[in-house]
Amino acid sequence: MSLAEYAKKRDFRRTPEPEPSAAEPAPSHSGRFFVQRHNASHLHYDFRLEIGGTLKSWAVPKGPTLDPAKKPFAAMVEDHPVDYGDFEGNIPKGNYGAGSVMLWDRGIFEIIGEEDGLAQIARGDLKFRLHGEKLNGTFAIVFMKSRGKGNEWLLIKKQDADAKAGWDPEAFAYSIKTGRTQEEITADLPAKTQPKKKVPASIWRPCRVPSRRLCRISFPRWEHRLPRSCPKAGAGCMKLSGTASGLWLTSATAR
Repeated sequence: MSLAEYAKKRDFRRTPEPEPSAAEPAPSHSGRFFVQRHNASHLHYDFRLEIGGTLKSWAVPKGPTLDPAKKPFAAMVEDHPVDYGDFEGNIPKGNYGAGSVMLWDRGIFEIIGEEDGLAQIARGDLKFRLHGEKLNGTFAIVFMKSRGKGNEWLLIKKQDADAKAGWDPEAFAYSIKTGRTQEEITADLPAKTQPKKKVPASIWRPCRVPSRRLCRISFPRWEHRLPRSCPKAGAGCMKLSGTASGLWLTSATAR
């Protein structure tokens, strides 16, 4: 899939959704993830992973869960531009996907295994670890073979310390961006919370722990560990990307 399919379905003169630019090559082993609660013709969740310069996307009717006993169905849809991840608002009637969109969760993720994300998707078994405000822990998204449309997957929570029996995404139906409910977004009411301040897409920070492969980064409400697959920073700097709600290592250079 490509962003051409995303653009073909939308008239950007009539929708506030972001217009795509050319997808930029990006590492496909780690990046950002986003989950949007979308009240369109039917309520569903859109699960998105930043892999290879776009957001690989799945529509999850019952939403993601931390309960390993549940294996929600996920329909793979067209790739979305990376800028779509922070989108929240209303898509006007008459447009594709008309309805209200809530930014339900976001954070960073890391691919598990030697293969990168694109290779695992091609194989039909993508394993990753999420670090979000609502979703955390190890997941897999697995292709369902011999099914009708060829876009049928299952989003599976693995058994780990973050697993929670009976966990229901609908119990957390509020925006992590504005604090609003779906009804408040539909009514275009003002945000209840201040949006997190943006920072440049790429910034540099001195490496304070040059001897460690596992680096720690702290921000308000966030404290994530970078994956062991991150390159050792040596005595140089780490290149970090993202927003004030979470940064991730994209490269490291020695001085």
